[in-house]
Amino acid sequence: MKKIIIPIDFSKHSEYALKTAAKLAKKHGAELLVLHMLEMSDIMLSASDGLQNQKTAFFLQLAEQKFKDFLNKTYLEDVKVTPIIKHFKVFSEVNEVAKSYNADLIVMGSHGVNGLTEYFVGSNTERVVRSSNIPVLVVKNDMRDVDFDVVAFACDFNEESIKSYLNAKEMFKNEVAKLYLIHVNLPNERFKSSLEIEKKVVNFFIKAEGHLDKMEDVFYVSDYTVENGVLNCANKIGADLIIVPTHGRKGLAHFLQGSIGEDVANHATLPVMTFKI
Repeated sequence: MKKIIIPIDFSKHSEYALKTAAKLAKKHGAELLVLHMLEMSDIMLSASDGLQNQKTAFFLQLAEQKFKDFLNKTYLEDVKVTPIIKHFKVFSEVNEVAKSYNADLIVMGSHGVNGLTEYFVGSNTERVVRSSNIPVLVVKNDMRDVDFDVVAFACDFNEESIKSYLNAKEMFKNEVAKLYLIHVNLPNERFKSSLEIEKKVVNFFIKAEGHLDKMEDVFYVSDYTVENGVLNCANKIGADLIIVPTHGRKGLAHFLQGSIGEDVANHATLPVMTFKI
């Protein structure tokens, strides 16, 4: 892990993310790319009018000063920090910044959202999770440390999840973390017998690992939703981190089917890391 992006809006939740990223940077010797999205209209950015130019320059200077004050933190000492101001209007473009800087991880703070807000407004964190091609770590509070001793990986054991699983293993290969996999069995038409589930798990590990040594690290949970099953099981096993593969569905598909990764990231009190399938 060499480069970590932290989108900030100067809120307490973005400072939670910055603190967490600083701890990760010290642990891995990484650089922090602290990103502020300055939402300015195209008219202001492209205007040739003298007054508009003055307004644009004023807002840029104001943002730069606020940025400088925000980054004046003792916990950033001995950490390489690169401030970045972009004139984007939507948070989905964080992924473009991540690609241009070859970043390894995005860390974001979130207070979570509920109800109809999720469908009609969403959150900036949700938009980043949905669009990002690199892992996104979502934090809800001021984390004391980033030693993830017990990690819960939510898995449906479909073959398309193998890549996410192997990427998660690679990220934590030098950690002392115990990686458990959680499978949630749902009622009605999505219900599967124990034998059906075990066949999927065996096929998954044979293709992913070439052996079945991780079978003993799988938890089978029955619940009404995948989200509830994952959250309840993660709390039961004392997980420090939840990892969820996500399809990053957009538009109508997201409204009708939802995204497990976004839902868990919104509602979990534990930190959640998402990997794009």
